[in-house]
Amino acid sequence: MSEPLHWGAEALWQQLLPELPGLSVEIVERTSSTNTALLERARVVSRHGPDSDEVLVHHSVESAAFGRRAADVQPCLLVAEHQTGGRGRQGRGWQSVAGASLTFSLAMPLAGHDWSGLSLVVGLALADALDPPAAGGVPRIGLKWPNDLWLLDGEGGRKLGGVLIETISAGSKRLAVIGVGMNITPLAAVEASTGFACAQELDAAATPPLVLARVALPLVRALHRFEAEGFGAFAADYARRDLLLGRPVRTTLADAPEGTARGVDARGALLVQTPTGIVPVSSGEVSVRLDPSDPAR
Repeated sequence: MSEPLHWGAEALWQQLLPELPGLSVEIVERTSSTNTALLERARVVSRHGPDSDEVLVHHSVESAAFGRRAADVQPCLLVAEHQTGGRGRQGRGWQSVAGASLTFSLAMPLAGHDWSGLSLVVGLALADALDPPAAGGVPRIGLKWPNDLWLLDGEGGRKLGGVLIETISAGSKRLAVIGVGMNITPLAAVEASTGFACAQELDAAATPPLVLARVALPLVRALHRFEAEGFGAFAADYARRDLLLGRPVRTTLADAPEGTARGVDARGALLVQTPTGIVPVSSGEVSVRLDPSDPAR
């Protein structure tokens, strides 16, 4: 039986509270999906209003499914030691193993009228926290548009983690729920077309709690900066880790079934060079994969 994980939730809360007033930090042993749990809380408030009797009742009830607060739209960091029904982009499943993976969701209200490029900013914040930029150095973590972190190696790279962002209106607020799944330790048998990488390849001492402690504050600060300045403030740093830049890609977009990736624009759209010109590809519209004929893959 594996040793219990020590998350240091109170220390995390004290560190993040100045950045996120009203924050709750919650650790649950098991849940289907941390994103789903936080979205369901917000839907309760949206359906019944922040002052309704039903919401007040939910606030007073302990719930293994929802953590300490069963209905609210305040900032919350919800961590699951084992996520049984995790979801990736376009409904794909995300497999996690207790003790071997880090799965968490951060819910926080965000202002700003243009959230384009938000998933790229989240990936960049995570990558910079785990693989700090070094002048003239080659990054160990690359970002595969729009929401994957890859560990770079001589073979091109393997998937380290992913990001899923969902939003919901809750009364007068718009809540962003940012889900992160990351491989921490090696697994004996993994079948994945993207390969498998884990954080212990970067740091042999990595554990889920240590990785969370390393990424949480940089992530929150990046989100505040994004809220104020948009994706443009991060574009140059993203380009340094852009896994697709200059490579052949295939998409499901009719105007750009295949071409060469030419970076991203000021709103985070992927730019694909085709025989008829450059076509911007927006997140949520397409599936982009490295061309299997690319020798750098």
